[in-house]
Amino acid sequence: MTETNFTVGCVQLCSGQEIAANIIAVCDLIREAVDRGADLIVTPEMTGLMELKRATLFAKITNEADDDGLAQLCALAKELRRHIIIGSLAVKISDELAVNRSFLIGPDGEIKARYDKIHMFDVNLPNGESYRESRSYEPGDKAVIAALPWGLCGLTVCYDLRFSALYRVLAKSGADFITVPSAFTQVTGEAHWHVLLRARAIETGCFIFAPAQGGVHENGRATYGHGLIVSPWGEILAEGGEDPGVITAYIDVELIKLTRSRIPSLNHDRTFADPSSCGSMFLRGVAS
Repeated sequence: MTETNFTVGCVQLCSGQEIAANIIAVCDLIREAVDRGADLIVTPEMTGLMELKRATLFAKITNEADDDGLAQLCALAKELRRHIIIGSLAVKISDELAVNRSFLIGPDGEIKARYDKIHMFDVNLPNGESYRESRSYEPGDKAVIAALPWGLCGLTVCYDLRFSALYRVLAKSGADFITVPSAFTQVTGEAHWHVLLRARAIETGCFIFAPAQGGVHENGRATYGHGLIVSPWGEILAEGGEDPGVITAYIDVELIKLTRSRIPSLNHDRTFADPSSCGSMFLRGVAS
C-alpha cells in the first residue's frame, strides 16, 4: 500500500576537489536530515567532486564498481534505513568520457535506479565564465522514473531544468515527484532558479526537490545555493541559503491529485502543425 505522506530533506553542499572530504561532509548532513525526520534525502549535483579541469577530473574519478564514495553512501542508506537520492556523481565510462549520474539508493543499501544527465551545459556566460560539459561527459538518452514508497519519482539533473518537455514526459508517465539536484552558477541562479523550478512544478503538478551546491568552491567557481522544495501548486515549502546545510518539508501526496484536479492541464495536450510546414500565411498570422 502506498504511503501518503513523508518528510523530504534536501542537502546543500559546497563540494571541493577532494572526494573523501566531500563524502564525509555529505554523510554528516544526511545524518542531520534524518535527525530532523527526513524519510527521503536528496543531495546536489556533483556531490562527490567539483572539478572543472578535465585532466584532474579523470585522474580522480573511477568507474561505478570501484567508486568508494558511492559504496559509503550505499552503506549509509542501509545503516539509516532511508531512501537516498545522490544528485549526481561523476562516473568514468572510458578513458575519455564520464557520465553525470544520479542514483536512487534504497534502505537496503542497493541501487534501485540510475539516471545519466541528458542535457549538457555548454555555454559562455556574460561574466566570462565558460563551461563545456560535453568535452568530458557523455549525455544520457533515457528519461527515468523510479518507485518510492510514496509514489513515482522522476530523476533529472541541473541544466535539464531548462527543457520543459522532459518534465512533461515524466509527469505524463506517472511521476509524482521530480528531483532537480543542481550546481547553478551564481549568475544564472540569481536570474532563473526560482522561476524555473516553480514553473516546472506548476506545469507538471509534481513536487519538486531541488538540492543545490552553494558558495565559492576550491576551484574558484561560485554556485548559487538556495535549494528549494516546491509544491505542485508552485509554493516554496522550504528554501536554503548560500551555505551548506539541510532543508526539510512535509510532503502530503494527496496534494498532487488535488492540484491536478484544479488545473488538469496534463489531460489537455493537443497536437498541432510544425510552424515550418505552415507557410507564410501562418507566420503572418503570428506577427499580426
